[in-house]
Amino acid sequence: MYINTEIAKDIFYVGVNDRITDKFENMIPLPYGVSYNSYLIVDEKVALIDTVEVSFGDVLIDKIAAELKGRTIDYLIINHMEPDHTGSLTMIRKLYPDMVIVGNKKTLEMVYGYYGIKDNVLEIAEGETLSLGKRTLKFHMTPMVHWPETMMTLETSENILFSGDAFGCFGTLDGGVLDTDMNLDKYWDEMYRYYANIVGKYGSPIQKALQKLSNVDFRLICSTHGPVWKENIAKTVGIYDRLSRYEGMEGVVIAYGSMYGNTEGMAEAVAQGLVQNGIKNVIMHNVSKSDPSVILRDIFKYKGLVLGSPTYCNDLHPEMSSLLQKIELRAVKKRDYAFFGSFSWAGISNKKLGEFGEKMKWRTCDLKIEEKMSLTFDNYRACILLGNKLAELVKSECEEDPSCH
Repeated sequence: MYINTEIAKDIFYVGVNDRITDKFENMIPLPYGVSYNSYLIVDEKVALIDTVEVSFGDVLIDKIAAELKGRTIDYLIINHMEPDHTGSLTMIRKLYPDMVIVGNKKTLEMVYGYYGIKDNVLEIAEGETLSLGKRTLKFHMTPMVHWPETMMTLETSENILFSGDAFGCFGTLDGGVLDTDMNLDKYWDEMYRYYANIVGKYGSPIQKALQKLSNVDFRLICSTHGPVWKENIAKTVGIYDRLSRYEGMEGVVIAYGSMYGNTEGMAEAVAQGLVQNGIKNVIMHNVSKSDPSVILRDIFKYKGLVLGSPTYCNDLHPEMSSLLQKIELRAVKKRDYAFFGSFSWAGISNKKLGEFGEKMKWRTCDLKIEEKMSLTFDNYRACILLGNKLAELVKSECEEDPSCH
């Protein structure tokens, strides 16, 4: 029934597309869907690398059968244990009972914990290899990218990297699999959003993984989500490298909460000041409307950040409080920061936003504005000045770092 895409000789893409799920991990919207990528290597021995989410297991099985024509799977390589990649494991094991499950020590502990399987397994460690015949697989441990058991598998004869979640992005694969065969416009912002929301906390482990593989001249990078990278390997690795170093591009995100429009007026004035001083990338998010995954994407993408909130029940606007928790959880570093607040009878928002910047160790603009009730003309001008000052901070850093342009 299926004709699979052969991404290299005897290596087939057998993944699936999910256009049904509304939110990834029940949190992150999927406007373009998501792919669950699985790969089949047909050699003297047959290896399946990762599986797919359980509700698509029947499709995966049919795709595998189309290539094997009665042969069995000898090895299942598990690069990452999350259920969107191992959900079909039990189903496949029933069809191929002699299949050996290959993973590191932590992986096999999770295989037992999630699926109760502890027989017919092969534990491997850093740098060990597995021969399939003409092709040899080499295993590289990449813990905390983004679970403790994660690893990558390198096919050594052609330097084809099966990278797990690393270098992935949201978005289904609509007919094509290789990046050379499709329009990639939708994937780049979805890569930023994927990174910020899935692996954003783990910049240091990603840097270690990049260093470990820095001497490999990849022919293909096969992630578990998104296109197979061939023509755009340098761009893809570059994005992950920059994001994992928390190096934003020249631009400023303004995220604000506003109940009656006064705090929004302050945000508009700050934006005006930024543009007056040469910042062209100004991205504004009303935290009550913009999805947090999109706000986080842009915070990771750009160097400057402005947060504004009214005081609400002697605290921050509830959606702003939620956003701060998400930013802190991801340990976002190296941001140029400004903040402002408003209140009607007792102000607390400025104090809390200021303390947040200190906690994150961001470089903070020294001008602090807090408005009581309606926005006055003096504070309107002060907000423009705040935008001017933050623009100076952002531009001064970008002059020293050409990669932020």
